[in-house]
Amino acid sequence: MSDVSNPTPAPEAKPVRPTFAEAWRFWLKLGFISFGGPAGQIAIMHEEVVERRKWVDDARFMHAWNFCTLLPGPEAQQLATYLGWLLHGTWGGIVAGVLFVLPAAVLLWVLSWVYVTYGSVSWVAALFAGLKPAVVAIVAVAVWKIGKKALGNAPRWMLAAAAFGALFFLKAPFPLVIAVAAWIGLRFQNAFQSTSKKDDPALLEAAARPTWGQSLRVLLTWLALWWVPVGALALWLGTANVLVDQGVFFSKTAVVTFGGAYAVLPYVAQQAVEQQWVTAPQMLDGLGLAESTPGPLIMVLQFVGFLGAWVQADPLGPLSPLQSATLGAFITTWVTFVPCFLWILLGAPYVEGLRQNKPIACMLGAITAAVVGVVLNLAIWFAGQVLLPATTGQGGLLPIGWTGHGLNLFALLTALTLGAAMIRFKWEVTRVVVAGAAAGLVYKLIGF
Repeated sequence: MSDVSNPTPAPEAKPVRPTFAEAWRFWLKLGFISFGGPAGQIAIMHEEVVERRKWVDDARFMHAWNFCTLLPGPEAQQLATYLGWLLHGTWGGIVAGVLFVLPAAVLLWVLSWVYVTYGSVSWVAALFAGLKPAVVAIVAVAVWKIGKKALGNAPRWMLAAAAFGALFFLKAPFPLVIAVAAWIGLRFQNAFQSTSKKDDPALLEAAARPTWGQSLRVLLTWLALWWVPVGALALWLGTANVLVDQGVFFSKTAVVTFGGAYAVLPYVAQQAVEQQWVTAPQMLDGLGLAESTPGPLIMVLQFVGFLGAWVQADPLGPLSPLQSATLGAFITTWVTFVPCFLWILLGAPYVEGLRQNKPIACMLGAITAAVVGVVLNLAIWFAGQVLLPATTGQGGLLPIGWTGHGLNLFALLTALTLGAAMIRFKWEVTRVVVAGAAAGLVYKLIGF
């Protein structure tokens, strides 16, 4: 085993490029198992794409991740889009990004309908009870693996620790932490210089040198895709309709959501309540539903769009409450995620071209180290919510097995057991997720 203080990485297996069909099947699978917010989802992608399948090497994964942390919007979905683009070009990126979100969007639409129709989704709580500790185990193992590879020398370890301390103890803003890390990387380039091998030509096809003409076509295409549905709704239903208001409002949030969903949710919650789209308890219930389904946590916006369009449906208009709510869910999800494709498909070719630029590579190397600290902070926060929940919440959507004080022993034992299975028996993520959900159902059925 190599000394972690030695910056020279161990030789890595040559990346194996999958066929488009193989990649398509994987992205679909990922859409169903991407639990745990950005920390869990990035952990799953690293485990599957880098560790198990070896489609992308560690340095390239980190480079893509670094870029995605600098963008507004859900970084895990953007990372999936980037990796899909890297492997199979534009259509690869589109397929990866869409399939990352689609299962969650469909499932959350069903749960939203059940919620407004019956007011009870207790069976979700049972699955949630087992899925949460399963994700704790996945994230913990991933932070350990990513940290070993990304933090190859003392300065990187120190920067990761500083980033964690700034977020965990000082509550520093996420953009400030990343900006300081970037400055440190530029200022002390020798400490953060990449030692990875030259890129495999098989993985450079998608990263061909972009042209201004190509970039302009990408920009115009995705701007049109972004805004044409909003404009069509305005022409059909009028500019004062709730669906148009939602399309415009969530388009604005799509460009300011730096730092992940938790950074923007307080603002969205306040505005949604003021617009009378949801009540404060309903917002908490929506957050619980979004956390208990795969996909980015920002999917809670779809729940807000669904309920807002349901309660404000025009009784004299052409749409029933369910039709209005379905369009509300659609337009909210559309304007939230279409900009992500714009950022990636426009920017990724240029970012790939910077891999051999020493100052930029050093800056991104420092961001890599800082992001390890960011993920550790998210992992600890997430584990705290699962193992030491502060409240039972609204609608019974937080983990069962919690009586209002003390440690959630079921969650702790489940997380430890599944973590040990990943390390000792090399369980893959799918098996861990299924085992966690089964444990939650059994736990409820036996009456605890």
